[in-house]
Amino acid sequence: MFFKENLKMALDSIFANKMRSFLTMLGIIIGIASVIAILAVGNGAASEITGTFSDLGATTIQLSASDSDQSGEALSNEDLSVLKESIEDIRYISPNEQTQGTLSSDDESRQAVISYGTPDLQYVSQTMSSDLVDGRYFNQNDYDESADVVVIDEDAAEALFGRKNVVGETLRVTAAQVPLNLRIVGIVEGRFGDMQGAFDTSELPLFIAMPNSTIGNAIPQFAGISSAIIEVGATEQIEPVSNQIVRLLELRNNAVGENTYNATNFLQALDQVDNVLGLFINFIAAVAGIALLVGGIGVMNIMLVSVTERTREIGTRKALGATTNTILTQFLMESIILSLIGGLIGLTLGILLSNLIAGFLDIVPNITLGSVVLVLVFSTAVGVFFGIYPARKAAKLDPIEALRYE
Repeated sequence: MFFKENLKMALDSIFANKMRSFLTMLGIIIGIASVIAILAVGNGAASEITGTFSDLGATTIQLSASDSDQSGEALSNEDLSVLKESIEDIRYISPNEQTQGTLSSDDESRQAVISYGTPDLQYVSQTMSSDLVDGRYFNQNDYDESADVVVIDEDAAEALFGRKNVVGETLRVTAAQVPLNLRIVGIVEGRFGDMQGAFDTSELPLFIAMPNSTIGNAIPQFAGISSAIIEVGATEQIEPVSNQIVRLLELRNNAVGENTYNATNFLQALDQVDNVLGLFINFIAAVAGIALLVGGIGVMNIMLVSVTERTREIGTRKALGATTNTILTQFLMESIILSLIGGLIGLTLGILLSNLIAGFLDIVPNITLGSVVLVLVFSTAVGVFFGIYPARKAAKLDPIEALRYE
C-alpha cells in the first residue's frame, strides 16, 4: 500500500515539472546513449575485423625456424616433403620466402615483390591470388627441373606489357643484382584493379611467384628456407598439426629441446588483437560513462531543490503520521524513477544512434543483452547512490520546523 502511494507521489512530482525532470535526466540520457553506441559500434567493428582476418587465416600455420648452431639450413625442401607425406591433415605446404626485385619488359620497368616456393605456393600465398585467369601455375616438373618460369598477376601484366594476354612472353627479373630471363606461364587475378582511378597505382609494387629451386640455383643466397606456410583442412586441426610438425622436425634434425622450430597460427594472434580491441572499446565507453556521473550529480541537485521546495509538505505528512522510512522511500523512489526513465530513453537513443553509425560504416552493431542489463542496472544504481543523501535529508526533517518553513 505504502509502496503504491510512494510510487504515485513520485510520478506526480516528476510529471508536474516535466522540463525540470527532463533536464535532470539529460546527463543520464547522454551518458547511457554514448556508452551503448560505443559498445555496439565498437564490438560490431571488432567482430568485423577479427572475422575478416579469421577467414583469411583460420586454417593456416606459420612455421619458422632458426639455425641455432649455424651448421646449415634450419629447414630444407626435404623437411617440407616429409611433413606433407607424414601428416595427412596437411593440405598444402610451401616455403614462405620473399625478396625485392625489378621487373622489366621491352617498354617498362617496375619494382616488385618476388615470392618463391613450391607449387603449393598457389594456395597459401598471402600476397597473390590463387585464381588463375590465363595459363597455369608452375608445377612439380617445373620445380624439379628448376625451370625458368614465372607466374605474374594481372596488375603486373598491364603495367609491364599494357595487356593481360602475356602467357609465353619473356620477363626479365633482377634480384640481388642478378638478372633472370623467365617465361610467363600463368596470370592470376590482380589485387589493385579496383583501385584504378583512386590513386596512382604506379607507385605500388607488382607481385610475381616462381619456384624457389629456380631462384636458389641462380642466386645461392636465396636457396635457404627460414619459414613455411602450411594449410590444414579445418580450424580444429591447427593445434594438433602444429604439435606434430614441431615434434617431427625436432626428431628428424636431432633438435629436441633446442626450440629451433616454432609453429604458430593466426588465431593466436587474433585472440591478442581481440583482447586489445576489447580493452580499447571498454576504455572509451568508460570515458563516455563519466557523463553518467554528471547526470547523477544533476539528480542529487534537483532532489535537494525538491526537498527544499516541499519542506512544508514533508512537515504536514510527518505530522499526520508518516514515518521517517516512508519519507525516505518516497524521495528515493523519485530519484530512482528519474534515473531509470533517463536510462530507458538513453538506451533507445543509443540503439538508434549505433544503427545509424553502423549503417554509415557498413558494419553490424553488436548490442548484447548483457550490455542492456548493465546499463539499466547502472542507471538505477545512480538513482540510488545520488538519491540517498536528499532522501535522508528529507526524512530527518523535524515536522515542527518543517511546518514553520516559509
